[in-house]
Amino acid sequence: MNKLPQILLVEDNPMDVVLTLDAFKEAKLKNKVNVARNGEEALDYLFGRSKFSDRSAFPLPSLILLDLKMPGIDGFEVLRQIKNTDKLKRIPVIILTSSKEEGDRTLSYDIGANSYLLKPVAFNGFIDVIKRIDDYWFSLNIGAPDE
Repeated sequence: MNKLPQILLVEDNPMDVVLTLDAFKEAKLKNKVNVARNGEEALDYLFGRSKFSDRSAFPLPSLILLDLKMPGIDGFEVLRQIKNTDKLKRIPVIILTSSKEEGDRTLSYDIGANSYLLKPVAFNGFIDVIKRIDDYWFSLNIGAPDE
């Protein structure tokens, strides 16, 4: 039996966390979504540090949804560290942000983002984005081979 791919949501805004998790439920997606509430927590999760050291409880995700604008360690630095680490660099990272700044988009792709999505304003738009993420990344896309 295949396990559903797990997702790591990296988001510092509690309202956006609730919105994203509600969109997953409303879209009837069953993927387990782990939440890191800032860049430091995301890196601890991904590197299996601190409370995330048990990989059976906190497995590496199959996909990362990453906000850019966070205090402390921002999304750009999280993305840099992911893409510069052999065991992490093949995990697809989708930037999920409200930033429409061309410089943010350019830098994200330069560092290695796999996709750049703007957070929809309306909840129905958010549900549609989540369904499309699922359709593409977990149905159509053929992921990188395991090392």
